[in-house]
Amino acid sequence: MTQKPKQHKPKKFLKLPRLSGGKQELIKFISSNLQYPKEALEAEVQGDVIVKYKITGNGEVFNPEIVKGIGYGCDEEALRLVMMLQYDAVRNRGARVTASNKLKIPFRIPQKKAASKINIEYTPAPEKKPEEEKKPKTSGETKPATYSYTIKIK
Repeated sequence: MTQKPKQHKPKKFLKLPRLSGGKQELIKFISSNLQYPKEALEAEVQGDVIVKYKITGNGEVFNPEIVKGIGYGCDEEALRLVMMLQYDAVRNRGARVTASNKLKIPFRIPQKKAASKINIEYTPAPEKKPEEEKKPKTSGETKPATYSYTIKIK
């Protein structure tokens, strides 16, 4: 029986800058810091902006440029967001490493919630006249009128 030589994974000697928290943290960052431009809202523009940028070994973002833009102020907003990113610094045995990355930033017009309706029934208390207060109640009295209101909450 002959033994097969072990397959070794190619080693990566250089570490690349990474975002702490991973993709989930990046999505959360974008959704909380994205400010939809007024021009894009008025023109009802939606789409994805793709930004290419470089990252220093210290985790600083520089030289961002738009690969695919949609205009109406969305491109500028995407550049602003990318410049706010902060990557973790890496040590590579004295070698200066510059990494490049692409990021797709989605611009979607926020959907307004549909107005919900609440039905409220209101039964007013009958007004008592001084003469009626003294009279004993009979079993054949009619019920007071029932009113129905619909309130729209926006």
